[in-house]
Amino acid sequence: MNTVPPKAVPASEPVSVAEIEPPSRKPCLPVRLLRSLEDSVLVGVLAAIVLLPLVEIVARRFLGEGIPDSIAWVRHLTLWAGFLGAVLAARERRHIALGFSTFLTGRSRVAVAFFADCFTTLVCLFLAWASVEMIRADRESTDVLGGILPIWTVEVVIPAAFTLLAIRVLLDVSKRNSLRLLAVLATLVLGAGLVLLPAASRPPLLAPGLGLIIVAAFAGAPIFAILGGAAVFLFYVSNTTIASIPVEAYRIASNPVLPSLPLFTLAGAVLAEGQASARLVRLFRALFGGVPGGTAVATVAVCAFFTTFTGGSGVTILALGGLMLPVLLKQGYGEKFSLGLLTAAGSLGILFPPSLVIILYGVQAQTPIDRLFLAGMMPGLLLVLLVGVYAGWKGRSIARDSSFDLAEALRSIWAAKWEVMLPLVVLVSIFSGYATLVEAAALTAFYTLVVEGLIHRELGFSRDLPKILLESAIMIGGIFIILACAMGLTNYLIDADIPTRGADWVQSGIESEAVFLLALNGFLLIVGCLMDIFSAIVVVVPLILPVADAFGIDRVQLGILFLANMELGYLTPPVGMNLFVACFRFKRPLLEIYRASVPFLLILLAGVLLITYLPWLTVGLLEQLGW
Repeated sequence: MNTVPPKAVPASEPVSVAEIEPPSRKPCLPVRLLRSLEDSVLVGVLAAIVLLPLVEIVARRFLGEGIPDSIAWVRHLTLWAGFLGAVLAARERRHIALGFSTFLTGRSRVAVAFFADCFTTLVCLFLAWASVEMIRADRESTDVLGGILPIWTVEVVIPAAFTLLAIRVLLDVSKRNSLRLLAVLATLVLGAGLVLLPAASRPPLLAPGLGLIIVAAFAGAPIFAILGGAAVFLFYVSNTTIASIPVEAYRIASNPVLPSLPLFTLAGAVLAEGQASARLVRLFRALFGGVPGGTAVATVAVCAFFTTFTGGSGVTILALGGLMLPVLLKQGYGEKFSLGLLTAAGSLGILFPPSLVIILYGVQAQTPIDRLFLAGMMPGLLLVLLVGVYAGWKGRSIARDSSFDLAEALRSIWAAKWEVMLPLVVLVSIFSGYATLVEAAALTAFYTLVVEGLIHRELGFSRDLPKILLESAIMIGGIFIILACAMGLTNYLIDADIPTRGADWVQSGIESEAVFLLALNGFLLIVGCLMDIFSAIVVVVPLILPVADAFGIDRVQLGILFLANMELGYLTPPVGMNLFVACFRFKRPLLEIYRASVPFLLILLAGVLLITYLPWLTVGLLEQLGW
């Protein structure tokens, strides 16, 4: 869930640790040089992540073998892109945080922002220190990347990133008030003193420590700091080295599908920057405008299509909300209905390939991603259909946009033909065996660049591409650092045997699979409205997997059920992400967005229950294909 920033910053993006924007002033020369270096390195890293898989495809096709260790290079470049992107997100004050502090004003808001700054700085420095300890241990390792670089030299980015994150927060604090900077430094000294205390001399800190973490979450500390702080604290009170946290962060780089995340993110950023949204709106209005409620139905369809490739529902609301809200109001739809429709439709595409959250679930649950892609199609279509039918029913008395015009439909299809072919690029490249998931993601990113930059000529490679790459880096960094810190917390939970204990506890009280699924829906609904989807996947999935396995629930079915509930969580008060994004985008009070979204929340809830109790919706297609 994202907070609504005080200024005109896209609310679908991560937001600042500090709630009060400092006065604008030109950075000094060293700061400008540092920014230029950060931007240049990130642009180069992301360009390499796109190009290496493409070169691998060509080399394998024409030379009979690929580039040695190319995927390992791409994975470690992704590690760098993720952590450096997190630093860039801090620079732009766009890390994901809970939204409660936005309801405060004046001194109260300043006070909670200051507390969040203290907490975040302390956590970042602890994680930097833990990362240095990890590197010291790994210097003895003989592992070498590509026969050239010792692995520990690649890991240096982790402590460097956490240190830079702490410095960014300190710089923000110092701009606002020097006394507050001194208070933050005093907090750091106190924290260091607690760490240095012998285990036998440490005071009982479990309850107050967890209380401070909860307060920091409500005060606006970023999600990564909350998860990382919880991991640091729990390892500390259990007298276990906190170096386990960056070890888990680095372990993300060993996953072979990891680079698909920045690649699909880049593809979505390219689509959002160009005029693809306008062409898709024209296409779906031409196809559905002649039926009752056609404009509303077209809105549902274009939002679902767009979200599939932009990856985040907030991007869809920002990109399409300004286009579709005036159209719906002009057509005669009520403002309440239009706001609710756009808020709900912004998350309808996350069950369709190449959804980033499907990939993340597959990584975390060790489930084949191609099976998840297929399994999500029918549930995704069901949710789109339910919202579309309701939208059409509500618009039955509205004058039709126009009668169906075959010529206009054909013209709009031709105009959007390259965007319409995009799903085929993804699916054919994956399921034909021609490319791996990472290579398919690179093809998708390259395809969108060619379409928007060379065919439509709406993007200038020298003018717009660096900006798009940096925007993608912010999105990647905001997600990646959450995953890294969540992995550390998950490691503690597994070490403490919490998943197994939870499975035993649930089985002792629930014997029926149907009752368990209902209870799971309720639990996931709460998770979805309190946690962002990325940290929920990393933290919650390991907790529910043993229980689902005990009840014999297929992991593919569980994944689609989990993500459908997270989709519902986007609309669930108090902090469903789409609610905050829509509040910012449409400049309406949050309570008004709440009320407008209630009918769609109930409709999607009905859809989630159907997905829960009709497993053939998810695994039926796989069984038909012999998967």
